[in-house]
Amino acid sequence: MVLPISWAIIPAVPSPPLLCSCRCCLLCLGVSDPIQAAGALGDEIIPGIGQFVTTELATDIVITVGDVKFYLHKFPLLSKSSRLQTLVASTSEESNDEVDISDIPGGPAAFEICAKFCYGMVVTLNAYNVVAARCAAEYLEMFETVDKGNLVYKIDVFLSASIFRTWKDSIIVLQSTKSLHQWTENLKVVNHCIDAIATRASMDPSEVDWSYTYNRRKLPSENGGDAHSWNGVRKQQAVPRDWWVEDLCDLEVCLYRKVILAVKAKGRTGSDVVGEALRAYACRRLFASLDHAVSNRLDCTKHRAALEAVAELLPAEKGSVSCGLLLKLLRASCLLESGEAYRGELVRRISAQLDRASVSDLLMPAESGDDAMYNVDMVAAILEEFLLQHRINGSDQAKLKEDDDNMDVAADDVIASSKLAAVAKLVDGFLSEIAKDPCLPLEKFIDLAESMPPLSRPVHDALYRAIDVYLKEHPGMSKGEKKRLCALMDCRKLTADASAHAVQNERLPLRVVVQVLSFEQIRQSAAASAAAPARSLVMPRDDGASYGGSSRSATTTATEDEQWGGGAVGGAPTTSASGGDASSLRSVSQLSANKSGRSGGDRKTAKGGAVAPAPARRVLGKLWSIKASSGENSGSDDTSESPAGSLNLEETKSTPSRITRHSVS
Repeated sequence: MVLPISWAIIPAVPSPPLLCSCRCCLLCLGVSDPIQAAGALGDEIIPGIGQFVTTELATDIVITVGDVKFYLHKFPLLSKSSRLQTLVASTSEESNDEVDISDIPGGPAAFEICAKFCYGMVVTLNAYNVVAARCAAEYLEMFETVDKGNLVYKIDVFLSASIFRTWKDSIIVLQSTKSLHQWTENLKVVNHCIDAIATRASMDPSEVDWSYTYNRRKLPSENGGDAHSWNGVRKQQAVPRDWWVEDLCDLEVCLYRKVILAVKAKGRTGSDVVGEALRAYACRRLFASLDHAVSNRLDCTKHRAALEAVAELLPAEKGSVSCGLLLKLLRASCLLESGEAYRGELVRRISAQLDRASVSDLLMPAESGDDAMYNVDMVAAILEEFLLQHRINGSDQAKLKEDDDNMDVAADDVIASSKLAAVAKLVDGFLSEIAKDPCLPLEKFIDLAESMPPLSRPVHDALYRAIDVYLKEHPGMSKGEKKRLCALMDCRKLTADASAHAVQNERLPLRVVVQVLSFEQIRQSAAASAAAPARSLVMPRDDGASYGGSSRSATTTATEDEQWGGGAVGGAPTTSASGGDASSLRSVSQLSANKSGRSGGDRKTAKGGAVAPAPARRVLGKLWSIKASSGENSGSDDTSESPAGSLNLEETKSTPSRITRHSVS
């Protein structure tokens, strides 16, 4: 006769219950296969936790795990667990049938799996509970030396044959080791998981036939592929090389670091793929919530750990990581006020590819205690490192200034690469942004602007825009400060649109406006003289003008058209009270220059023998008379209307005969 023996799982109570929820043990059923045991019980089993079967054999041991008591039988447990044999032997001497193993890894759930295995019941293992069951079996010493085919052996077979051969199950198992870190490290479960993940991540993408998460764009090197075959039949979409990147973003920092190190150690994954993995992880674990955490003064321990891990794992190969990511890491370092150990390395790597950066990436917040909005000193350090890497030091810059007249020769030495011009454009854009900061000292603005070699800026429109923004945001500047600021700009390198705006800009000192207008006159005269030999080939119109006979080219680059908006900077209108819009001023000047070239009798000689058209002289006279009466600090509005007033040619003639190119005296 078979007598079912039961065990119970209930909250701790003073006395044992009369009912149970187990299915029965193999000893009383007389079978050795768990599946056969379940079948032998037949309809008497009521499945599910909290269900029970009647029994006539009382339990003889109580296992306590935390706040849960298990009422079990000694024989099935002792036949599988060496540790329970030792514990039961010690309690028998004290006439106590209760054993406390509250320190078992995995808690009551893990012990339940082990207990069911001892009773021969079918247990369900998956990626979520297998690690806890393995650690609990190790704790209970359920080895092959105790009983053949014991739980430790069977779980190890399950891990090797199933879990470690599945991509997402390996990641889930690795995540579940966090709460059992000490046990899993000793059992080498973490190492086996990491090796399995790294092996699959390093495989040829053509061999990937399992599911993975991918919601990003492909790498730049993979974007040029054709999705169709030659006969129009659509091909199966190829697996991208960085297919594994997003799935690993779910890992904690310590585990992620180990996986990436293992991937790099395999040596079969490109540095650009590793760089993309680090970028994706930083975006999710660091950048996504960094600003919120810092602004609300939350605990940033995890952010610091992620920053340190990503910075440490950056591939050494040049170009493996974008300049934007490096600048974001440097910005995060400034926000978290940490990472001084690797800031120097980040600055060095950023400088090597500074020409690929954007202005927004350079806008790093200032250090705590600084009144300014942005960390200008950090950008200055990056720029200094860039110039050192390109062998442009202080002596070279001094030589460039001395050789400014010989522009073509100096250009061969300095602008040998487009990088320098790109960085100068980047710096000018950065200056325009930081100029909006009312707390930005003039010295920092000037030092940063002067850090670039003069010939790195073939056009000074962007620099003029930055100067104009600074003048607008700092209306209380003295005449001397305005003079120093405007000395950064070379009026000869302004385009026609920039010159037209500068002539009407009331924020500029009067002598700067005179310089701009004077050089514009010289440019018009030179263009008119160059066009003189071709006038005989141009068909005259009825009004005496010529078709296509413009005295100077009106074409500008697309960038200049967008920047100046058709002749205006920062929203400044082009209309004036005295002379119409800027284009009208230029067209009138051109027409006057053409007419004066034909007649020869109305021409006035400007400085250096240049031609000074009459409309330009009238505008200059108005500017001189108005600014002489109202002063050079006449308003800080965003508009730049030309002032209206009477003509004063005598004052116009009194313009200094020598005006320098780089500074006003």
